[in-house]
Amino acid sequence: MTAALQIRGAVLEAPGMPLALQDLELEAPREHEIRVRVVASGVCHTDLSVMTRPFPAEQPIVLGHEGAGIVESVGTAITKVQPGERVLMSYNSCGRCNTCLARAPSYCQYFFGTNFLGQRADGSTALSRRGSPVRHHFFGQSSFATHCLCTERNVVKVPEGVSDELFPLLGPLGCGLQTGAGAIINVLQPRPGESVAVFGVGAVGLAALMAARALGATRIIAVDRVRERLELALELGATDALLAGGSLNTVAEIRRLTALDGGLGVNVSLDTTAVSAVLRQAIDSLGPLGRCGFVGGAPAGSTLEVDVRDMMLQGKSLRGIVEGDSNADVFIPALIRMHAQGLFPFDKLVRTYPLAQIQTAIDDALSGRTVKPVVMMPA
Repeated sequence: MTAALQIRGAVLEAPGMPLALQDLELEAPREHEIRVRVVASGVCHTDLSVMTRPFPAEQPIVLGHEGAGIVESVGTAITKVQPGERVLMSYNSCGRCNTCLARAPSYCQYFFGTNFLGQRADGSTALSRRGSPVRHHFFGQSSFATHCLCTERNVVKVPEGVSDELFPLLGPLGCGLQTGAGAIINVLQPRPGESVAVFGVGAVGLAALMAARALGATRIIAVDRVRERLELALELGATDALLAGGSLNTVAEIRRLTALDGGLGVNVSLDTTAVSAVLRQAIDSLGPLGRCGFVGGAPAGSTLEVDVRDMMLQGKSLRGIVEGDSNADVFIPALIRMHAQGLFPFDKLVRTYPLAQIQTAIDDALSGRTVKPVVMMPA
């Protein structure tokens, strides 16, 4: 049997505790697994949620699910990639259930098991610490480490021509950025000249905003409680920025702005906050035949009250969206091409941190000081 590889990883011992950098052992890849030397990994809101509240996944666990790296070795059944190739890692899926077979892997019937449990299907884990198991396979990768294992289902080859400077910044395309951009491009699909309102302009919301601009939306309204993020939204293509809270009636202001264009509300709205009251505002801000989408990890049991008569008479629609309805193998390279054309400047959202400062990166994400932290692994 091939000896385990000695690696360094950021371990979560229990919710609410800071991550601890530790020496770990990583098994050699099995038949259907790929070992990646991680170059960088984005910090996503899902990582923060698992860290800061009780969660069904057992600990200790290594999180991270926006990894970029280089293939080091592959199992005997792997044909998609080979050692030496640059890759990104996205969400995982089973590939066998009805929704996966219908080419909708982000709605995999076993999404929780393949992404959150931190173990293989047989219950084993590839990581250990002095002989004791450490949960791995978070979103099929656990990329808050110098090395990880993934599968053909969640690995994406990086197109030729991507610079060495840009490559480490690509990791967030694997989850947060494809979620926001995909919600607009794949699902809500504003047409040229239509109006869009984005509620919450963190990384996901800003990705949605940039996508709306790329598709030709002519009035793009950003709504947030953080003034600095609204300033960045205006830089990235928003036509209007609304500071939520205080005395502002957000819905009334959106209707006023769209009335200047002859509308009765926006054509498209997207809520990224996972707050029911904000989602209701996103719905109420729609004009006739408006489409509202929502993303984010609302707590289990969250409810939403809507005006049923208004929804019916105005022909409004509401859609939950996971991972931007994206086929990562197709959509992530498309976002990279959009970046090359100046249509999706996601690198403006990123600030990098060395692995030794991963807890600072997390604290800055929680406080809003950094829109999208990316943790750089030691060379």
